[in-house]
Amino acid sequence: MSGAPSSKRTVRLGTRGSALAVAQSSQVARAITAASQRIGTDLEVELVEIRTRGDVDATPLTRLGGVGVFAAALREALLEGRCDLAVHSCKDLPTAPVPGLRIAAFPAREDPRDALCTTGGVGLADLPPGARVGTGSPRRAAQLLAVRPDLEVVPVRGNVPTRLSRVVGAVVGADGPLGAVREPDLDAVVLALAGLRRLGLDDYATQVLALPAGGGVGAAGAKSAGPAQSPAPAPVMVPAPAQGALALETRAEAGADPGLDATLAATLAELDDASTRAAITAERALMRRLEAGCAAPVGAVAVPATLADGRTGLRLDGVVAAVDGSRLLRESATSSWADAARLGDAVATALLEAGAAELVDLHAAAPDRGRREAP
Repeated sequence: MSGAPSSKRTVRLGTRGSALAVAQSSQVARAITAASQRIGTDLEVELVEIRTRGDVDATPLTRLGGVGVFAAALREALLEGRCDLAVHSCKDLPTAPVPGLRIAAFPAREDPRDALCTTGGVGLADLPPGARVGTGSPRRAAQLLAVRPDLEVVPVRGNVPTRLSRVVGAVVGADGPLGAVREPDLDAVVLALAGLRRLGLDDYATQVLALPAGGGVGAAGAKSAGPAQSPAPAPVMVPAPAQGALALETRAEAGADPGLDATLAATLAELDDASTRAAITAERALMRRLEAGCAAPVGAVAVPATLADGRTGLRLDGVVAAVDGSRLLRESATSSWADAARLGDAVATALLEAGAAELVDLHAAAPDRGRREAP
């Protein structure tokens, strides 16, 4: 065996410690290795676990500061040089940029839809009156109540297996500090289909909730239909902006090893998916124009669409809902890929002109007391 030193460079990839975060980061690590081999940069990846407050504090996310609490610790580790790259669930990222950091790549997106997980294979229309449905998302709660105002929406926290166990029991394992398996006490939970797929738990998706009409699931690398579908037509639920997408973030300037930074940048450019980047740009531009807070019931999803001139572009659907589901505002528009940011601004402006700011507190950072929740 040769004693020659290895020419490989090691990239330290920062990740949260939950099963889903590790699954996502491991997927990215494999993709980096493969891309590195294709372009001859010869990188290997070491996972570095970064503990975030959102992973250890059971306080509702809306009171911790929103899903951005998950990104803050990873970004701090990047800026301090404890890792070279961070993998974020893109929907967890605040829309404001962070000085000194840049999003270097958006890999091809997973399916952006939400999924209803129940027992007995029943869909949303078949749940009994007053069924208890778990979600920590005001967006999901409002859209559920718009279809089924009789439901009891129960706020839930914890990682994916934890939330799922509240419906199906201990067939899924504990996951991290907030991962104590619970006895079933809910009739259903709503979870992101992408997270279920990445954990190999998508067989528990009883009904995959539909995108708006005209928004097929060809979006930015999304896969076709989910596992088990209710025979009843799936109700529409507009996902969270950037749901199903990953964001790979690095330092904006060269650090202690400029050679590694340049090599990593070239490798990540190979992973960046143009259609995903355009869709995420449109969705996040809508959120930025609305100045929507973490507890605002706002959804947005951009998918490929055929434009009037026959070219392929983007269709963006946005929704703003009253917290009790009594009223929903929906707007949509299309544009070329290059105009994704302007598309997001245009749909957000249409929502504002339709009365979105009067319908709900778009800056909400804590649950509205008018929302129907179990104690």
